Amino acid sequence: MTGRSPFNIRSTLSGALLALAAAFAAAPAHADPCADIAKQLAGQIEGLKINFSAGNITYLTHPAAKELSLGCRGKDYSIELYAKTDRKMKPEFFNLVGSATALVFTVPKDDTMTGTSRCLKRMGILRGNTITMRYRRLNLECTRTRTEASITVRRSKGE
Repeated sequence: MTGRSPFNIRSTLSGALLALAAAFAAAPAHADPCADIAKQLAGQIEGLKINFSAGNITYLTHPAAKELSLGCRGKDYSIELYAKTDRKMKPEFFNLVGSATALVFTVPKDDTMTGTSRCLKRMGILRGNTITMRYRRLNLECTRTRTEASITVRRSKGE
């Protein structure tokens, strides 16, 4: 009986492992798209800084907002921008949210300024403290409490 020599099996196995290692080494590294968008925002909006990332959320800071974050790959959305400020909103906050929304969702700034300001200004005695609306394929949700107001701008996964 002639059997295979252990030398042939080892050389075949080591050749396969070497080819597998080369394939993994040649694979390009994928950057987080959320981090790339946050870097783009920080580069184009004056005063905006990247604070830190946790999970799928990148936290940002800006003098016009109390809280600012950019979320990626949620359960029912592909990307989300969240901003919070005092209940009495200043024009700088409207400008920040409009500019950031335009850059994140690649929509003209005039359209994002119109949509976000409509949502934020509709909150009141007649319409309530939570407004949900859709504008230019963006889902906008504005809420307010006694001391703060916030806006969440999302794009659904299918769009």
